[in-house]
Amino acid sequence: MTDIRKAKIDGIKVPDQIVELGAESGKLAVVGWGSTFGPIHQAVRRKRAEGADVSHIHIRHIWPLPANLGELLKSYDKVIIPEMNTGQLKTVLRDQYLVDAKPVNKVSGQPFTIAEIEAAIEEALA
Repeated sequence: MTDIRKAKIDGIKVPDQIVELGAESGKLAVVGWGSTFGPIHQAVRRKRAEGADVSHIHIRHIWPLPANLGELLKSYDKVIIPEMNTGQLKTVLRDQYLVDAKPVNKVSGQPFTIAEIEAAIEEALA
């Protein structure tokens, strides 16, 4: 029965993952999902305006993941994942694609600020 359920999920067609802002390869990808979109997007936009080689990838389909996501993530030197939890998405991406994604976790109940993500980008690129 579990194999039948797994086959149904595996058969779902998910659109290819796009890069929201930046290039499809480079030094750093900031990967988010859900409510982190706004602060990530603005932080990446600001850092790109300063000349940083950083891109924003925002996942909209968690399972099944987009078929091209692993290849896309591996085209960056570093990947950071700001999450409003203890790092579940980071764990899934490491498990599924063997990428050394680094967490940027916040569990205070308050959303990320743009400045917090800018600081994480600066640290990752240092």
